[in-house]
Amino acid sequence: MMQSPIIHLWRSVLLCCLANPLFAQTEQDSTRHEIAPVKIRSYFSSQPFLAHTSSAKVITRDLLTAQMPGTILPAVNTTPGVRMEERSPGSYRLALRGSMLRSPFGVRNTKIYIDEIPLTDAGGNSYLNSLDPVGLQQITIIKGPDGSLFGPNSGGVVRISPYGFDSFDPATQVLLSSGSFGTLNQQLSHRQQVSDTYQFSFDQAYMRSDGYRDHTGMKRLYLQTAHQWQYHPKAKLKFLAIYSDLSYNTPGGLTQAQFDANPRQARPATATMPGAEDQQATIYNKTLISGLVHEYKISDQWLHSASVFGSFTDFQNPFITNYEHRDERNAGFRTYVSYTPEQNDWISWQMQLGMEAQAGWYKIENFDNLAGVKGDPQSFDDLRNGQHFYFYRAAATILQKLTAEASIGLNYNDIRFTQRFPVVDNNRGDINFGATWMPRLALSYLLTPQVAARASVSRGYSPPTIAEVRSSDNQINADLQAEGGYNYEVGVRAETKNRRWLVDLSAYHYRLKEGIVRQLRENGAEFFVNAGNINQRGIELLLMGQLITPRSTGFIRAMNVSAALTYQDYKFQTYTVLEGGENVDHSGNKVTSIPTWISVNSLNMQFPHGTGINIMHNHTSSIPLNDANTAFANGYNLLQAKAHWQIPTGREWQIQVFVGGDNLLNQTYSLGNDINAFGGRYFNPSPTRNFYGGLSASF
Repeated sequence: MMQSPIIHLWRSVLLCCLANPLFAQTEQDSTRHEIAPVKIRSYFSSQPFLAHTSSAKVITRDLLTAQMPGTILPAVNTTPGVRMEERSPGSYRLALRGSMLRSPFGVRNTKIYIDEIPLTDAGGNSYLNSLDPVGLQQITIIKGPDGSLFGPNSGGVVRISPYGFDSFDPATQVLLSSGSFGTLNQQLSHRQQVSDTYQFSFDQAYMRSDGYRDHTGMKRLYLQTAHQWQYHPKAKLKFLAIYSDLSYNTPGGLTQAQFDANPRQARPATATMPGAEDQQATIYNKTLISGLVHEYKISDQWLHSASVFGSFTDFQNPFITNYEHRDERNAGFRTYVSYTPEQNDWISWQMQLGMEAQAGWYKIENFDNLAGVKGDPQSFDDLRNGQHFYFYRAAATILQKLTAEASIGLNYNDIRFTQRFPVVDNNRGDINFGATWMPRLALSYLLTPQVAARASVSRGYSPPTIAEVRSSDNQINADLQAEGGYNYEVGVRAETKNRRWLVDLSAYHYRLKEGIVRQLRENGAEFFVNAGNINQRGIELLLMGQLITPRSTGFIRAMNVSAALTYQDYKFQTYTVLEGGENVDHSGNKVTSIPTWISVNSLNMQFPHGTGINIMHNHTSSIPLNDANTAFANGYNLLQAKAHWQIPTGREWQIQVFVGGDNLLNQTYSLGNDINAFGGRYFNPSPTRNFYGGLSASF
């Protein structure tokens, strides 16, 4: 299993070397041949690719649309050290340099922002599956813990740039596509520059699917609008609103025998438990997010930014054992001042000082599930989560070679709860995680004009989320501790003079303490425990290049390649858990849900008359499914392809037709597993070979 990704990587490296300008390439105009953004905006201002001190990648709009519309999963998975899963249509999970140990559904350990507005709520949950890529201009992924500036996280930070805030080409676009297993996708976008001072974007999408398995239907209606008003030469106001109405069936996990016999079946009934379809197990999620961002340039040196935001979620989940209804409300603000003095040749520097605060109110009610209908009450709880943090950052570049960054954050988190039904003694409580300092120090040094080395040390910290303190077993776990630790990282970046080729290599060691691990009871209800210490070591390599630079003649007009290799050596250092009434020691085992190797390679070719093809290959090695390492999911190789061509119109509007296929090798695999599943119900089979097609029109 370990040889295959290495072979794939070296094939890509060999191809790159055969045409690499370091070996045989004449100088060309670099402005025409850039394969990645010259600068990365992951903090408060853009930094050059070589001087950037973090391990980060920008997912451009072209990459977001390279495969099937309506999903960001293939594009996100081109980032080494990042793994996104889909257990069934609409059911996403995401891990940045971490495991799926804390991801029953949604996202853990990761802080997600849309511009300056957090998608991650006060309770620590991020409804990433509520988003549609129709309104996303680009995504910046910052890997490794960075609680100094963005609050609690132990995996990394994702910053999403929506249409409407940055510059864009005014246009109206419609898209229609359909495919295997009843998949339908529709998108509508309108982006307009109304005046020199005002611009806006409106994006709408509808997606549905019957799914590969029984009881895997999904529907999602998505609305987004973003506005920017430069009402004064020194001030601008931005407004964002997102509404998502998402529903998807949850077919449940299968045992190995059930997987082999009929992978399309939903979780069947047993002698003591009904099946997923019998109970109409489904997620219903209606979410509204909105926020205002105000930026004021006080002077040439001083900038002030302030944002206020809020969200509302109506979440309902008929499950095997109960019907859960959650009413979630969040509100908060983020503000900072930035100082950038006049720069000179020997030193340039800047600093920021700010804070962020959020509060969340969660009303959680559980009833008997009568085949998708609420029955008698089981448990009613009210929880309030409060978090706020203060941060300071200073960054300097000396002699245009050495970039140094230092930042520190002070975080506060607490959870208050009231058990309304059934009423018991001491039905109120307060879980206070206290004050936590979050430092980060990073350096980047330009060894040559095209090669830079970097090093950093940072502290990660992630308290348990509301969904973990009060999980689906209807119990409040006041003993669950926050996880955290220090991450040590080194890396090298290189680019050729014309930026035709880029290389980014990282190695890290994250010593995580009190790691939070998901467990499942017999009825499928989940609960969480602290697993002690976890050693997370990894190596990541990203290689991007152009075998053929853009040109106006020839059959192949452009050819880009990329290779992303991830090696993860994650081990439980000290982990003892109570199983079957006995303490079982899992120390030294591989961390559950983590594949050792992931290799993602892509090829993009452009032909005459607006014709092109994108091909992507993903190799993932075997995955441990339980803490004891007695069950594994087999490795797999996914091959995806999408071809498109322009239809000449001779007018100011364009029509593009596209066709594509997923799992072209017809692999039998599970893209999202249920870890530590009782009774060995680990597997959520993914679709077999499938196809789609559609068209888009731009005006």
